[in-house]
Amino acid sequence: MSKTSRKFRVPDALANVYDFANTLDLRRFVHHGVRHQTGDEIDSAEKLAAWMAQRGLLERGARLTPAMFDAAIRLRASIREYLACQPLERHRHRGAIDMLNKAIEPFPITVEASSESDGMQLKAARKDALAGMSVIVAELYNGSANGTLSRLKICAADECRRVFYDRSKPGTRRWCQAALCGNRMKTRAYRERRRA
Repeated sequence: MSKTSRKFRVPDALANVYDFANTLDLRRFVHHGVRHQTGDEIDSAEKLAAWMAQRGLLERGARLTPAMFDAAIRLRASIREYLACQPLERHRHRGAIDMLNKAIEPFPITVEASSESDGMQLKAARKDALAGMSVIVAELYNGSANGTLSRLKICAADECRRVFYDRSKPGTRRWCQAALCGNRMKTRAYRERRRA
């Protein structure tokens, strides 16, 4: 898990999904007079391989092809599209669901009896360099099954769009940080109401 997922207390069971979705940074707001620069942490196969290796998702010596890189980027885009939907409405967004299902196809998982615990676990069916990406698909499945995936959301602020984990009791947070994005959005809405 990354420092960021720990800092924002994202459960370990969803940390790879959170970190992977946030490798695309679309924040473009000004904070304390400094404009945040957008960026893509994994804009090449080499950077994706480094990101995966850092998290133990890539076997030593495994090489990613351009086609593998494209499949991973499609998975990230589809996860972000799905998380952008309101949790209670996600099942109604056919476009986001179809996009996610298509992006998940290259990352099949199987069920395997665990020798480490009294139960079963999901494992990658792939045996190549992208096998580790199936961990993200397994986290999506497990989060959906236990209800924690509904706590992963995309910030409602257009100039942010960061994925965050909603720790509020009712699970109704809209912004990644109320003091930043929430305050900015509320101030903007207030100004627009005064203008009207």
